[in-house]
Parts: sequence; structure tokens; C-alpha cells
Amino acid sequence: MKGKRVIAGILLVGILALTLTGCKNTDSSKKETEKPVITLGSDNYPPYNYLNEDGVPTGIDVELATEAFKRMGYQVNVVQIDWEDKKELVEKGDIDCIMGCFSMEGRLDDYRWAGPYIASRQVVAVNESSDIYKLSDLEGKNLAVQSTTKPEGIFLNHTDERIPKLGNLISLGHRELIYTFLGKGYVDAVAAHEESIVQYMKDYDASFRILDEPLMITGIGVAFAKNDDRGICEQMEQTLEEMRQDGTTLKIVGKYLDDPEKYLEVDALGY
Repeated sequence: MKGKRVIAGILLVGILALTLTGCKNTDSSKKETEKPVITLGSDNYPPYNYLNEDGVPTGIDVELATEAFKRMGYQVNVVQIDWEDKKELVEKGDIDCIMGCFSMEGRLDDYRWAGPYIASRQVVAVNESSDIYKLSDLEGKNLAVQSTTKPEGIFLNHTDERIPKLGNLISLGHRELIYTFLGKGYVDAVAAHEESIVQYMKDYDASFRILDEPLMITGIGVAFAKNDDRGICEQMEQTLEEMRQDGTTLKIVGKYLDDPEKYLEVDALGY
């Protein structure tokens, strides 16, 4: 009988331990799901935001946003949006913010901004056999951009004397299409963030040549509606800066881009 009592006691202790552990994990999970949700809008733009093999959003911006909002006491819901509708969506409150390699240049008065947290080069790419080597060589040529992006604005507005008059500017709704048009020879060149072009070449084993002369160097930020007075934008600004200072941003960017230090040189951008 004494032996049975010992065994029963051990079983009872084990059951209690499992029960207490289970309660602890449940409480922790409950606390996590009880955090308020920030809905972040972006489109498919590797390496900043894209779906992995399991269909889960990932990338530089997804990881930065997840960490930043976690520190702020929020959980993040990343949703794919039509990039052309981004301003309307954030102003209507369908999303809380826009974060998808979003250039601040020329848009400072359109949104409330947190950033810049990354510096990015807007560049032109051509096929390797192309006779285009500098921006002036684009005179009379056909160039493709993703619609509503910064390169589209640069070529439409002609405020930079370095930018020649094109033959045609082709604006396409999705990032991948501009590279398809270039690869098939439908256009002579494309313009986009350098990181996006490099990522496309890696993903699809494509060979494009990026011009040495950039269209511009711009700051990447998180955009909130202009009338958003909740204080989240300001808190996000502070948190992103803390992450840059403590090395978190460098570590995340380094997972996706070579020479990550150069992308964090944002102080000289003058925003």
C-alpha cells in the first residue's frame, strides 16, 4: 500500500504541474491576443513585404513593424492592398498605416510620417545588352514603372533637369509586370527601388544592369493619415529610432540585403 501511495502522489504532482503550466501558457497566449491590433497595408514588394512559402507575410518591413508594434503594445495584421488605393484606405481607416518601402520624398504633406528608417536609391535598370548607360540616354526611350510610385512621379513631373523626355512612360499596376515588360523587350528600361530590382534578379535568375547614376536617394517611412491624432505615429517614430540605435534594424535588414549599414544612413536625408 505504501508503494501505491508514493506512485499516486507522483502522478498527482505531475498532473498539477501540467495543469499549472497549461494555465500559464494559456494566460500568456490570451494576453498576446488581447493586445490591440494595428492593420498595416502593403503590397507585394520583396524584400520588404511578400508572402513566404506558407503564405505568411514576411520581409524587412513586416519584421520591423512586428517588432516595433510589439514594443508599443500592439499586434500587427499585415494586409495586401491595391497600392493605387493606399491613400484612400488609410484616410478612411480601413488600414491604420502604410508600410511597404514607401518613399517619403515629395509626400511629406500628404501623410503623417514615422521615419525615415531606411535610405533607398531609386534607380533605372536595363537589359545587359542595352546601349543605355546614363540617364540622358533615356531620351526618346520607353520606360516602365509601377503606377503611383516615386519613379512615375519623377518622369511625369520633369522637375529634375537630369531627366530627359521619354518616348513613352508605361505605368503598370503590379511590380512584377515592369520586369516582364523589360525582359521581353516591350520597354527599354524600368525604374524602381534598387533593392526591389536586385531581389527580382535573385528570385527569377534575371540579368539586368542598373545604371550608376540614381534617380534619387530617398527616405523610407511609415505613413499614417494626415488627421490621425492618436499619437501612434509619434510613438512609432521613437520606437523605430530606438531599434536603429540598439542594432535591431541592422540585424533585420542584414537578413535580406547585403551591406545593410548603408541602408541605415538616414540622418543626412534632411527630413
